[in-house]
Amino acid sequence: MRIRTKMRLGWLLPVLVAFALVAAACGDDEADEPAAEPAQTTTTQAAPEEAPATTEAPAGEEMVEEEMMSLGEVSVGHYYGSDLGQQGILDVNATFEAGEAVVSPIEHEAFKDQILIALAGGEPPDVFSYWAGARTRSVYDNGHLQPITAAFDEADVWNNFPQALVDAGIYGGEPHLLPFGFHYVAFFYNPHVMAEAGITEMPTTGEELFAAAEQIAATGVKPFALGSQFRWPAQFWFDFLILRTAGPDYRAKLMSGEASYEDPQVTDALQLWKDWVDAGFFVDDANAYDWTDAADQVANGEAAMTLMGTWITGYWNGIGLEPVTDYDFFNFPVLDPAIENAALGPIDGWALSADAANPEGAMALLVHYAQPDNQLKWALEQGALPPNSNADTSQLNPVMAKALVEVGKADSYSFNYDLATPPPVAEVGLDMFQAFMDDPSSFADLQASAQADAVAAFSG
Repeated sequence: MRIRTKMRLGWLLPVLVAFALVAAACGDDEADEPAAEPAQTTTTQAAPEEAPATTEAPAGEEMVEEEMMSLGEVSVGHYYGSDLGQQGILDVNATFEAGEAVVSPIEHEAFKDQILIALAGGEPPDVFSYWAGARTRSVYDNGHLQPITAAFDEADVWNNFPQALVDAGIYGGEPHLLPFGFHYVAFFYNPHVMAEAGITEMPTTGEELFAAAEQIAATGVKPFALGSQFRWPAQFWFDFLILRTAGPDYRAKLMSGEASYEDPQVTDALQLWKDWVDAGFFVDDANAYDWTDAADQVANGEAAMTLMGTWITGYWNGIGLEPVTDYDFFNFPVLDPAIENAALGPIDGWALSADAANPEGAMALLVHYAQPDNQLKWALEQGALPPNSNADTSQLNPVMAKALVEVGKADSYSFNYDLATPPPVAEVGLDMFQAFMDDPSSFADLQASAQADAVAAFSG
């Protein structure tokens, strides 16, 4: 039996054509803006088994293969590039026997726009990766998803996944997103740099973090790396400063528009962030780098740590770093002992397009993605935590195993900023965070502008 996993343009072709038409219409004003390059399309096929020299393969063997492939091609769109575990998707798809997974990977940032264009144009992939929370809520509200109750039933997601993760996939009272991996945001650090600075105990309070940063800076190394070129990595600083000083309940109000970006809670959080920037603790020109640049700065000793999700471990594993020896993490410290301990991170999942060309095959693929072995395979490759409780987590490396324990110890689990507030509002905040890293001196003006834009986005 041949198991094939293809990568080709498929549903992405009309999206690229639309992008090209828009670019042409924009003229010279956008001539300097590089277009997202389409992923290369390749076909990988397991080598066929060598047939016996003197006998023909039984006729029934061909019938079995035909039956196993009877659900046909299932088109798959995702945002997992080589630095985010693309090989893990190929490995999981390679064991899908009910059909053929035809994959069109898209660069992470480009995916955010291109999938919306494909959904709106009525030619989306059958299955696509997406983030639980406000982004999935938005495409659900726009009628672009169909329920995946059958997949939840067949894979018994109801009993095999923790209730919080089951709930993350429910929209409108029905399952619309299958959790595939979840993450934990923390300070990921270089143990060698810490040791050279004389830090043997990781900070657990804000005062201890500031003191440790001063100690690291005294060695000529920047304490914090941040690559906010694409804005989203800066959100983790805002998220934790709000969560640790004002608490999850206030943050939920801010995310829903019930609180204001000009509230004193936001001012206090931004002032604390500014104090750390003004102290020279951050690598210069954060907005010139992306998250992998920041990861490299920590890996090569230019910086001690970066506030990032567990997917950074997959990136570091891929460049030869060893967990515990070359990297580890500690939780974002307590800033107010009266505030509950909130964990932070995204949940990656798979959704079924309302306009899927092969919904039956897509549902079978979702069942495949829900299996514990497949979730673990992906988690080990990407640096994620598997949602299926039956996954053999003893195979996680020590750093990821510790992350799983820390998630379990948290009082609550919050989505990061751009998954916790509606997408138009998220754009407002992400712009504010990036502008803050450019110049935090007048952050009151940024607050006022963000509040006005957020009110407009909520009402729009």
